[in-house]
Amino acid sequence: MNVITKYQYINEQGNVANALPPWATDEKLIEFYKTLVLIRQSDKKAIALQRTGQLGTYASCLGQEAISLGIGFAMDQTDVMAAYYRDQGAQYLRGYSLAAQLRYWGGDERGSGPQDSFFAEQDFPNCIPIATQITHAAGIATAIKIKGEKRGVVATCGEGATSRGDFYESLNLAGVWQLPLVVVVNNNHWAISTPSTLQTQTQHIAQKSTAAGIQGITIDGNDIIAVYNAVQQALIKARQGKGATLIEAESYRLCDHTTADDATRYRKSDEVTAAWKKDPIKRLQNYLFQRSLWSPEKEQQLIEQHQQFIDSEVAAYLATEPSNPADCFDHLYEELPYALHEQRKHFVNKSVNASNVGG
Repeated sequence: MNVITKYQYINEQGNVANALPPWATDEKLIEFYKTLVLIRQSDKKAIALQRTGQLGTYASCLGQEAISLGIGFAMDQTDVMAAYYRDQGAQYLRGYSLAAQLRYWGGDERGSGPQDSFFAEQDFPNCIPIATQITHAAGIATAIKIKGEKRGVVATCGEGATSRGDFYESLNLAGVWQLPLVVVVNNNHWAISTPSTLQTQTQHIAQKSTAAGIQGITIDGNDIIAVYNAVQQALIKARQGKGATLIEAESYRLCDHTTADDATRYRKSDEVTAAWKKDPIKRLQNYLFQRSLWSPEKEQQLIEQHQQFIDSEVAAYLATEPSNPADCFDHLYEELPYALHEQRKHFVNKSVNASNVGG
């Protein structure tokens, strides 16, 4: 069996476990920390909006923020991301505002578009079906290779997706064609109510790279330094035409699968309590405190600043004008079939009449 080394730089207590990479300056780590806190605060607000009927079913990223943000910080402007539904952090860094993300979870398809992005027009929207985004990413990577472009493609998924044929087929293609693809698996140990022990008998998800003939590494997904470093190196390799990489980021889903789930029905509280001790935000906070780079006063100021910003993004989301009722017809087909013309006319007229009554 292929032996996998788990990479970690800052441990659960906030102590340095291995020498930090040269790029890990104090300024960089403070930036990491501030953004981690922002995403956690916005995630908490999204859940509150859902509970009060102002948002649809929402997939929280609680406890997994370091994975998505590490990816987002490591990607270049020209890279492409094929995200799954726990990538709030990376998408924020890629230019999708918090307001746009709320629109998406609020059922507004405009939240999936690049209109709020300052450079990530090429990125794909959230993928809800399991593992299909990996095949999309392999296709994008193929196009990039054919064109001879120096760009990388990052696809993300949970460990449950690695049991799907889409995952294996995409990795196999990436290995045979030496594609500029980086697949990051958020191994949070729970695929809804199915534990990872019932998903696979491999010791590490990264070992699944062996069959595809590509590099596989396991990192501490609660250590944002480890995530950033691994993704950065994998993307450099991809842009140089040196092939694909499978990165397993070990973490834990501290939240329910979604707001439609109740994890207390299948998870032991002791397990969750133990996982909280590996919290990605607390460990980096401890490191900064130990280095005298952070203080309770700075923490309080940061939380207040973030809250003001989040409140403004929520207000922008709630003030979003209703979409055009005809969009569900106009953006479904290049040319609307004749049989739907009458339906479109009826639907639009009905919506206009309802709006006039409400006014």
